[in-house]
Amino acid sequence: MRLLLTYFQLGFILLSMGCAPAEGESIESISPKEASAMSSEHKAVIVDVREDSEWNEQHIPLAVHIPLAQLNERLSELKQYKDSPVITQCQAGGRSAKAVDVLKLAGFSKVYNMEGGIIAWEKAGLTTQ
Repeated sequence: MRLLLTYFQLGFILLSMGCAPAEGESIESISPKEASAMSSEHKAVIVDVREDSEWNEQHIPLAVHIPLAQLNERLSELKQYKDSPVITQCQAGGRSAKAVDVLKLAGFSKVYNMEGGIIAWEKAGLTTQ
């Protein structure tokens, strides 16, 4: 049992290290108000990576909806934004941080994670649909 626990702890450590940005690499973030301004001025696209049920409950106007689990397979839907600012967004910021990594690996050059997700968007008094 003790050996099993040790393997579990080691696996967790390795997994969490793999989820962190590489040394010297950081995820750039943007506030909901900055994201709103960039989106409304058509200077950036917001990509909502939440699940369908979350999107259907409420979402940010003009956002593109691609659940995180489908992002790799649906990258072609975002190809027109490859050299434009792309802002990833989820419920609180965790999934969208992973989406930043996916997009950067796919060659997107200007990718930002929206701080606090749609929760922070609402707290900032911004509109949802």
